[in-house]
Amino acid sequence: MPAAHFRRRGSRASLFATVLAALAPASHAQSLVELYDAAQGYDATYLAARALYESAPYRVEQARALNRPNVRASADIGQARTDPVVGERFRGRGFGAAIAGRQPLYNRANDATISQQERTLVSSLADLDSAGQDLILRLGQAYFDVLAAQDTLATTRANKAAIAEQLASARRNFEVGTATITDSREAQARFDLATSQEIAAENDLVIRRIALDQLVGRTDVAPRGLALPVVLPLPAESVDAFVSRATEEHPAVRRALVAYENSRLETEKARAQGLPTVDAVAELSAGRNTIAANVTGNSTGASLGLQINVPLFTGGAVQNRIRETLLLEERSRNELDATRRLVTQQTRQAYYSLRSVAAQVTALEAAEASSQLALEATRLGYRVGVRVNVDVLNAQSQLFQTQAQLARARYDVLVGNLRLRQAAGTLTPSDVINTDRFLAR
Repeated sequence: MPAAHFRRRGSRASLFATVLAALAPASHAQSLVELYDAAQGYDATYLAARALYESAPYRVEQARALNRPNVRASADIGQARTDPVVGERFRGRGFGAAIAGRQPLYNRANDATISQQERTLVSSLADLDSAGQDLILRLGQAYFDVLAAQDTLATTRANKAAIAEQLASARRNFEVGTATITDSREAQARFDLATSQEIAAENDLVIRRIALDQLVGRTDVAPRGLALPVVLPLPAESVDAFVSRATEEHPAVRRALVAYENSRLETEKARAQGLPTVDAVAELSAGRNTIAANVTGNSTGASLGLQINVPLFTGGAVQNRIRETLLLEERSRNELDATRRLVTQQTRQAYYSLRSVAAQVTALEAAEASSQLALEATRLGYRVGVRVNVDVLNAQSQLFQTQAQLARARYDVLVGNLRLRQAAGTLTPSDVINTDRFLAR
């Protein structure tokens, strides 16, 4: 009997692994790195952010043109006729052309505008970094959601197979008179419930796969499973170290800082509206006028000089604009403080959530081992008549539920590492490579 007992134990222990292997064919599985490369070239949200970032230098050059020479050409042609009541009639025509240039020499408003646009390069880079980090997290979440759904389906099917075995045993025992009809009905009820759970798990897996396929622009994506046994990663640094980087490096903080700096420059622009501007101006002109058939005149001209514009009275517009921008500057400063506080809060939450999930993995690993031993003891007790069939069914459900929770918790640790680095604003493609190392080859 002991030998047969251990054979049954080995068979049941491998049931979950067998079902899981059938759900995830390794020959067609894609790595996380491979799918990340595909998502970078397909995800519309990320591509839109990248296009916006690439357009930023052109906006800066448009602003810099404010302090560069500006040359324009003009031409005119016309005809005139006089028809006096008395005297001689005249007809004439003429045309002229001119080239005029202007070079700003002193314009504080232009300087502030250029500085604002140059700072938008930092903001655009922050937007791209934010989109890139969001893509990594969305991909990681979708990738491990599929794996978790596969594991849930595998445990559901393994549980259903174990219940079917217990149902067959209960029916045999009833036929030979060693058990009541209650055992068969309890097992049948659990089998029907397991069938319903299997249908729901199959549907959830289909939905998760659709989401992953849509993200990477492929069909029938099959993620690689987790390599077991696995030592899951945990942050080596303290939460304060993550918070310190987040308050300086997070894309949202960088955007808010640029907004604050630009609001200060906006105040400088407002003050500049009351300052003089100095431009170097030059013009070349030529013209030809024909007054009568035999009277023609030519003209040419050239000028070079400085043009100074001094605002004397603006009706209070400058003063009120300065007051407005000072208040807007205060608003931007408060928004920067609020952004830093929010980033600090999110980073701390992500850090302690990751620690909590990691502790759950340790507890669930112990619970899995205990549930396995409890199931074996309950089955043995059922065979010798000290346990009833419902006890075996409960022990089976507890084991497979613990296995599904353990698999989900392991994936949550990997996603939690990505989420922590995103919260700190330090998530990079190298983190995708590091996460991919925990997957089967």
